[in-house]
Amino acid sequence: MLNTILLISLGLLTALFILQMRRSLKRSTLVNSLINEYIDHLEDPALIDAIYAYCTSDWRLRRIMKRYGGTRTDIETLFQKLLVWANFRKGRRFVPISAFFFAGSLAYLLRNKDAEPKKLAMKMMNFFHI
Repeated sequence: MLNTILLISLGLLTALFILQMRRSLKRSTLVNSLINEYIDHLEDPALIDAIYAYCTSDWRLRRIMKRYGGTRTDIETLFQKLLVWANFRKGRRFVPISAFFFAGSLAYLLRNKDAEPKKLAMKMMNFFHI
């Protein structure tokens, strides 16, 4: 009986791991494609639309957006603030885009919407180890 419970638990944990890895890989692929596509024209509103669409479709990010009342306007304002001090690319990271795709960084940004651009950029660069 105990062996059966342990085996079922192991199977469920394995399935959860596979699903989370799939989600992580899809997110990384999307972030990288957005960076490559929009790095030369960051003023394109389609970029903000794509970021907002992902934030409202991902189950974790959607909860954060709802908790802090995040809107498309908030995303656009925060994006512009991050561009002031973090407008550079390092590896596969570009802070003004990448910051909106992770639960911790998105929650921080939405909690501190009114903070100074430098403070937001420094916190996000620390978050991404840049």
